[in-house]
Amino acid sequence: MLIFPLINDTSRKIIHIDMDAFFAAIEQRDNPKLRGKPVIIARDPRFSGGRGVVSTASYEAREFGIHSAMSAKEAYERCPQGIFVSGNHEKYSQVGQQVRQIFYRYTDLVEPVSIDEAYLDVTVNKIGSQSAIKIAKLIQRDIWEELHLTASAGVSYNKFLAKIASDMEKPHGLTVIKPDEALSVLSQLPVEKFHGVGRKTVERLHAMGVYTGADLQSVPEMTLIDRFGRFGYDLYRKARGISNAPVKVERTRKSIGKERTYSKFLRTEEDVKKELTNLSLRLEQSLEKHQLAGQTIVLKVRYEDFETLTKRQTLPTAIATASEIDQVAQSIYDQLSQNSLGIRLLGITVTKLSTK
Repeated sequence: MLIFPLINDTSRKIIHIDMDAFFAAIEQRDNPKLRGKPVIIARDPRFSGGRGVVSTASYEAREFGIHSAMSAKEAYERCPQGIFVSGNHEKYSQVGQQVRQIFYRYTDLVEPVSIDEAYLDVTVNKIGSQSAIKIAKLIQRDIWEELHLTASAGVSYNKFLAKIASDMEKPHGLTVIKPDEALSVLSQLPVEKFHGVGRKTVERLHAMGVYTGADLQSVPEMTLIDRFGRFGYDLYRKARGISNAPVKVERTRKSIGKERTYSKFLRTEEDVKKELTNLSLRLEQSLEKHQLAGQTIVLKVRYEDFETLTKRQTLPTAIATASEIDQVAQSIYDQLSQNSLGIRLLGITVTKLSTK
């Protein structure tokens, strides 16, 4: 791999806006009885056979360790007094659009990441302000005054740092990372807080003795590239506050998928069906987050000898719920030829996407 010189573009002014506990906050706003209570956006596991995944939770519920992607069953075990709300994703989508319209008052360079967060490039903006901090405060003010919701904001010279900044003071926080502060801030940050560093990468970094940004900054570039390939190249630069990816105005997703590799191979039909259900639940959460539905379901199966099969089914209409995805995935699996080998990987992907 060619090694390029370190070029850090600090000329841009980037804001990352992240709505605070978005779905739960909307429910608390619209129902005064829920305010100050531990609200969990998920189907109540007592009435769903224990199924369901937490979309988000109010800050009162988070005090019990409840977080998005947690099973509703575990959320109930942690907080039996929690109030489960199935959610109204049509309403959340409408409010998300209202939030987005506020962004467009200040800049057309808006990159939505999901229904409740976005990057904004305000280097040149519609109010002629030289201050990204001022614009971030105005956006927070508008969201509160017009929608009675709070948002956290991060301001910096690139998207990577702006995202880190918005996570530092929640809810309703505003954090700024200036160019001359980036190295110091990153040096103190645990590597698991580096946006884009997943659980497995964290485990590999820990095995190398890398626990903080300072540790990461001390690792030679070629060592990171040897261990992590292209991502190591990016890691070396991100540890130094370098990330020059522009705000992308158009971001069209072609598919959303979830897959899992099993160290202990799946050998019974019961185990396979159970895992398909789990993958469907995770997919539902991602589709809800992006307010998408899909018309084609693709099942991927990799056996212990690494033979990999993919089979798809296109439906008359788009679907988005776990039960619908699970039903199609199970049907596809039933059509596969019987194989006595264990399964090392299962995956479900939804394509031919459309907005809800």
